[in-house]
Amino acid sequence: RVWPAGLPERPLDELITAAIVGLLAGRLAAMVVQGINPLTNLSDFLIVRGGVLTPVASLGFIIALWAVNDRSLVRLDAYSPAVMAGLAGWHSGCLWRDACLGAASDVPWAFASAESAITRHPVELYAAIGLVLAAFVVSRLPASPGLRASAGLTMASLIRLATEPLRPSLTSAPVVWYAIGVVIGLLGVAAASWAAKREPT
Repeated sequence: RVWPAGLPERPLDELITAAIVGLLAGRLAAMVVQGINPLTNLSDFLIVRGGVLTPVASLGFIIALWAVNDRSLVRLDAYSPAVMAGLAGWHSGCLWRDACLGAASDVPWAFASAESAITRHPVELYAAIGLVLAAFVVSRLPASPGLRASAGLTMASLIRLATEPLRPSLTSAPVVWYAIGVVIGLLGVAAASWAAKREPT
């Protein structure tokens, strides 16, 4: 609704298409990493709860969204704040899943789960608040092709990178992927800013 002229007639269809492509790419990558042959275990491909490699899923989503939008950076820019708001909604969904808490803490806003007396950081709510603020900031950036999308990738990656140390995890955190996201996003911001300066006034 912010830039209706920059979006296709049915943006939800394109978002859902890109999300499905990302989900399939992430599931396929997870199967390969786990040593499962997707060709000989086609039924396992449908068991999404068996694991989805989120960095590959995110990359697949971005590429698919760019492709179905006629490779338009302007349309990616238009989607960027909405995607970040959607991520914020996903993180805040921890309230319904009872999965908001991270590292132990005694800050005034920390709270404990029903099964524990130890108060913890509401790390998923930190991420949700950060993403909402970032979505607002991105929506206010100048309309330079690729700038908003690149800034959105940078901010989302930074927020995940900053909150990751507070998350309990049984596996190694994808910190490297978040760092790569920050670097790619910053390169995109620099390129978009440089291109804007070269445009004739």
